Amino acid sequence: MIEVKNVVKTFDGFAALNDATISVPTGAVYGLVGPNGAGKSTIIRHLTGIFRQDSGTVRLGGEDVWENAALKAKIAAIPDDWYYFNSAGIGDMMRFYKGFYPNFSTERYEKLREVFELDEKRPIRRFSKGMQKQAAFWLALSAMPDYLILDEPVDGLDPVMRRQVWSLMMGDVAERGTTVLVSSHNLRELEDVCDHVGIMDHGHVLLERSLAQLQDNMVKLQVVFPDGMEDVPAELPVLHASKLGRVHTLIMRMNAQEATERLMAYSPLLVDAIPLTLEEIFIYELGGADYAVKDIVL
Repeated sequence: MIEVKNVVKTFDGFAALNDATISVPTGAVYGLVGPNGAGKSTIIRHLTGIFRQDSGTVRLGGEDVWENAALKAKIAAIPDDWYYFNSAGIGDMMRFYKGFYPNFSTERYEKLREVFELDEKRPIRRFSKGMQKQAAFWLALSAMPDYLILDEPVDGLDPVMRRQVWSLMMGDVAERGTTVLVSSHNLRELEDVCDHVGIMDHGHVLLERSLAQLQDNMVKLQVVFPDGMEDVPAELPVLHASKLGRVHTLIMRMNAQEATERLMAYSPLLVDAIPLTLEEIFIYELGGADYAVKDIVL
């Protein structure tokens, strides 16, 4: 289990994390989302022991991460700017990983050679960004970690390799109970793989729930009101409303059944409830229409 509790981290008076709290169940795939500068990468650097919090606790499996070498040997991380030795090839980095990770599996490394068809002797710095990400996954998955911490993990990978990498990770979650925390701006992709989601903004975790709970707590409805009723009733708790012809599209913070029952009081000609995507939930949890794209004349 990953536990970040009431963590504060400041840099030159700026609070990068402000009482941030997240909880990731063992064996879960947790998506950490938020706008640029929300604090996602800062949390990741605490989870991997790079930063030490000013206050609060950062624990994995009940142990503090800071200066805990035995615990770090159970964590594999792929940051957006993955580090490798300047002149090293994949084979060189494999030997380095074997010295650090006691559970590193040479057998798995050999099997994954069929997936990541990369030249092991070629310096990694001469690889494309996508090839470097493949090398990072090859090594991280061979380390057999208990915790996999990922920051924009599949950025630069082609669609086939993205699917291959996610399949390998989901296999580890199912077979070994690996706990995965992934930060990404690709919300459509996270929606396919995550079972828990945390939404961050300004260094604080606004909410965290299972994806199913998030989708059950907010709903999109398409509604046609009876003749003579052009506007949405003011007493309805609507987060955002738009209209095309006679069809109103409403975003409401409640489940589909409750929202439909509220609307039936107005004898609508049509009510159709549609589950929101993770991207839509993200936008409306961060301020609804105020966070949406603005039309600006330049």
